[in-house]
Amino acid sequence: MSDILTLSQIKVPGTATSKDDAIREAGQLLVDAGAVSPAYVDAMFEREKSVSTYMGNYLAIPHGTNEAKDTIMTSALSVVRYDAPIDWDGNEVRFAVGVAGVDNGHLEILNKIAIVFSDLDEVDTLIAAGSAEELYDLLNAVNDE
Repeated sequence: MSDILTLSQIKVPGTATSKDDAIREAGQLLVDAGAVSPAYVDAMFEREKSVSTYMGNYLAIPHGTNEAKDTIMTSALSVVRYDAPIDWDGNEVRFAVGVAGVDNGHLEILNKIAIVFSDLDEVDTLIAAGSAEELYDLLNAVNDE
């Protein structure tokens, strides 16, 4: 299995200033990685309409609907960190983590991300990372089988 997170799928800092732009930015990284078709990004907006993907601790995990699983070519993650918090339905988000999983692989990926972001000290370390490379090194454990 190839890595679900590569350096090219991390953007520091992100350029979005709104929730919609952040979803688009995280989704485009997945498209650029060849993990999903552009239609998957539309499904990320559909998911957001039905339930907020804000998770707490400055984290949002935009992902597509179950109906969009045929637009996923390979499991992947995208990570965008924002220098200024983005308003996500009244919550502050500094990380938009796009998720696409083949055959329910997103559940395991979501679990790994949730563990990292459940520790506020780790979140502070991720916020302080000075580059995409540094952020990749801190999050590389998501690639472990």
